[in-house]
Amino acid sequence: MPSNETFGRLEQVPLREGWGREDSDFTPWLAQEDAIGLLSETIGLELEVLQEEASVGPFRADIVARDTLSGSLVVIENQLERTDHSHLGQTLTYAAGLDAITMVWIAARFTEEHRAALDWLNRITHEEFRFFGIEIQLWRIGESSPAPKFNLVAQPNDWSKSVRETAKSGGTKLTGAKQAQVEFWADFGTALEASSSRRKVPKPQASSWVGYGIGRTGAGLFPTVGVTENWVMVKLGVSEPLFHLLSRDKDQIEQEIGASLDWRAKPNRKESSIEVRRSGDLSAPAERRALIRWLIQTSDRFDQAFRPRLKALDEADWDPDQE
Repeated sequence: MPSNETFGRLEQVPLREGWGREDSDFTPWLAQEDAIGLLSETIGLELEVLQEEASVGPFRADIVARDTLSGSLVVIENQLERTDHSHLGQTLTYAAGLDAITMVWIAARFTEEHRAALDWLNRITHEEFRFFGIEIQLWRIGESSPAPKFNLVAQPNDWSKSVRETAKSGGTKLTGAKQAQVEFWADFGTALEASSSRRKVPKPQASSWVGYGIGRTGAGLFPTVGVTENWVMVKLGVSEPLFHLLSRDKDQIEQEIGASLDWRAKPNRKESSIEVRRSGDLSAPAERRALIRWLIQTSDRFDQAFRPRLKALDEADWDPDQE
């Protein structure tokens, strides 16, 4: 780059210049697809907005969303000022009233006391509950339009909570296939972090699969491993109506992914699947790395091919009598 290159200078913009009011400006903005997508990337969950200003008894939650992978509810509470006790209480009240397991508190600035309160809640609650604290900022370069930026200041420590819950339940040291699964997902996470993929690094776990949202309730993306059978697989799990609607684009989808897929219709079951598998020696370091790279790249291709289609589909368009 030439030494005389001129760079712009980042300038922080007051939040009120972007959103005059929380209820009529910030909340509707956050409920838009691009904004909720930015928040989803920040916290590592796929969020689908269900309702703004949702009634909870005599109160109103700013946004109620759904984690598209688990189907569980997410409460989002917004502040364009420094955090205060009333918003902390409101967030917990809304979560209790809606039976939500994920709480997201967004503010201009978190006090140390409120950040510590979320950290404490993440420590003492069961691992399925999640509390996120996020600071919102606006930045611009020169005369450019302001750009929003979310900064995580409090988040669940899933790994330490998982270890604690296992210890409480009398868990024993993992051996055999279970230990091999933990080691595989640790290697997968390391490779994922070093790749260009934007997918969240999973915690190492004794499981044959890890799950990711794909922008639609009723669908999930599942990288999977068979540690004793020496194979890896990418699976899209979908509802029966979505499966049949997707199958209409079978040839085009397989061309985009670059592989022949196994389309497994499972009538009257909760989930049908679309899969592709590759075998190899997971005990050979070079082959193991190659299989993990394939798993990451193929998961990304699945995401690129299926995500926009899933968002555009309406399950009501499927008529089982015409299949």
